[in-house]
Amino acid sequence: MSTQTPDGFEWTELDRRAVDTARILAADAVQKVGNGHPGTAMSLAPAAYTIFQKVMRHDPADPEWTGRDRFVLSPGHTSLTLYTQLFLSGYELELDDLKAFRTHGSKTPGHPEYGHTAGVETTTGPLGQGVANAVGMAMAARYERGLFDPEAPEGESPFDHTIWAIVSDGDLEEGISAEASSLAGHQKLGNLVFVYDDNHISIEGDTATAFSEDVLKRYEAYGWHVQRIEPSADGDIDVHALHAALTAAQAETGRPSIIAMRTIIAWPAPNAQNTEASHGSALGAEEIAATKRVLGFDPEKSFEVADEVLAHARQALDRGAEAHAAWDKRVGEWRTAQPERAKLFDRVVAGQLPEGWESALPVFEEGTSVATRAASGKVLQSLGGVLPELWGGSADLAGSNNTTIDKTSSFLPKGNPLPEADPYGRTVHFGIREHSMAAEMNGIALHGNTRIYGGTFLVFSDYMRNAVRLSALMQLPVTYVWTHDSIGLGEDGPTHQPVEHLASLRAIPGLNIVRPADANETAIAWAEILKRHATNPAPHGLALTRQGVPTYAPNEDAAKGGYVLRDSSTETPDVVLIATGSEVQLAVAARERLEAEGVGTRVVSMPSVEWFEEQSAEYRASVLPPSVKARVAVEAGIGLTWYRYVGDHGRIVSLEHFGASADANTLFAEFGFTAENVAAAARESITAARG
Repeated sequence: MSTQTPDGFEWTELDRRAVDTARILAADAVQKVGNGHPGTAMSLAPAAYTIFQKVMRHDPADPEWTGRDRFVLSPGHTSLTLYTQLFLSGYELELDDLKAFRTHGSKTPGHPEYGHTAGVETTTGPLGQGVANAVGMAMAARYERGLFDPEAPEGESPFDHTIWAIVSDGDLEEGISAEASSLAGHQKLGNLVFVYDDNHISIEGDTATAFSEDVLKRYEAYGWHVQRIEPSADGDIDVHALHAALTAAQAETGRPSIIAMRTIIAWPAPNAQNTEASHGSALGAEEIAATKRVLGFDPEKSFEVADEVLAHARQALDRGAEAHAAWDKRVGEWRTAQPERAKLFDRVVAGQLPEGWESALPVFEEGTSVATRAASGKVLQSLGGVLPELWGGSADLAGSNNTTIDKTSSFLPKGNPLPEADPYGRTVHFGIREHSMAAEMNGIALHGNTRIYGGTFLVFSDYMRNAVRLSALMQLPVTYVWTHDSIGLGEDGPTHQPVEHLASLRAIPGLNIVRPADANETAIAWAEILKRHATNPAPHGLALTRQGVPTYAPNEDAAKGGYVLRDSSTETPDVVLIATGSEVQLAVAARERLEAEGVGTRVVSMPSVEWFEEQSAEYRASVLPPSVKARVAVEAGIGLTWYRYVGDHGRIVSLEHFGASADANTLFAEFGFTAENVAAAARESITAARG
């Protein structure tokens, strides 16, 4: 039996059989491993299949194709919703991979992991993150179009594509989804479509326990295009209604779209459907057998996939090849018409920086006093003219973060009343939405072909932490600009003064924290971050001062994470002082006192512990000689980072409590951040080292 609607949507018996196959595969995979989330994968199978097989532009043979649409599964616990479609469509997953679900080393981990499984566009698991990732991808798609093909009529550029996302009740309960969805509506991201799985079930049962708002009215208030589709008579998803809604959403280019879709979890399992147990537990052999009977499958067989079903679904490979070829033709025409933009495209895709770009970096005069946040702003403005792919902004703190790359050009949609509004603008106004800003930056980086940064105060990195952790997990080249990095911010007091944050962020594997000592270290740090974008991708957090700090002569060894800023007058130092950020000046002043006393003192500036640890053992030993046991570390935060560097005889000048509201000089003196105190700690360490 085949049905076809006037818009050309065809649904055949093989389509129905493919959907039911996906349902059975999900149930069998969870049953085999003994744990997982079968129910949502079963109920969402028609929606995921319709997206992958009927509306989404993708090429399973080339998962990294620039011209593809993007698909985000925000409720990552239902990873089988994605894995079954990747298998059916002809990505690199095969039946044995589904059989290995949630087992060590498999391509099908419990939650989708970017970089681990072909076709997975982002790592999802913590609810709400995928929502914001999708918003970031939609922002990146618009900025990418502005880089390479801004004059093309709407819908006619090879860089026009759609971001599809499945979102859940849990996603929409998380606060990050409100932040991201609000921004998406404000930005009028007409290339973004959410399919909302309105199944009324969470781990604790019916969502009536905690969730009763009218979601579509909420999204309508955000400025979204909203639709609702009702289930078919038997309770399953009405694929004809869904396809019509998806088509209408894709045609709505002036607003993001959300389609609410009432589903019954674990449909059509006779006893498990519409139960919280089916959310996170295997259905059991008897229930799976009963479900297979309902669907016309052999209850005695597991992981049953008919040859004709797989052949039908894998026509997605042929459609992908056709779409890819058509896109290649359009890109060829674009290259002929836009040769300079084509050169830019090739450079950006290759992850290369333009020849001579480093000459744009400012060099700051030695001896001047410059806040590192101000130096960072000058670096961004200097690089803006040579790196058009570099863009970003702040969570409403641009004037404090110095993150405005171009004050005449704001990333804002057509119709925004501000004079600097430009749909392809350089400066992003994320609004007071730190958590979603970080996750949107992840989405922008995942989309590719641009370089993103975003700023706020270091203390508010707490709001961002989950998304920052995912940046590190995915090894994404995003740059966090965190200013007001210590009690040096002064009168705003302990609510705004970071104390534990540097140590806490350094505890995240794969995240590089860079706390420059001065303006020139800041410029060198930015250069190193940009160089690493393609060759050694990782997220970076720049921790920058509010207050002015002395400027030293530039030293390219700052890019190694730690280096000798001032050496000892003696061949072997009596003591080594290690410092970061605004405290380096204290170590330099303490050295002068100690050297005047005849104490050979080396000052090591260590802007990045992570970069320093990448260096060879020989280099690290040349900076921190193992024979020198007397060491002092100085940082205006908790001292957790520094024990491994100072050893048993060392001392740490740190802040093991919250700050206070007063000017920076008063606070530094009050809490022991003075040259005198650093020198005293050095003397103590020398005595301890001598035994």
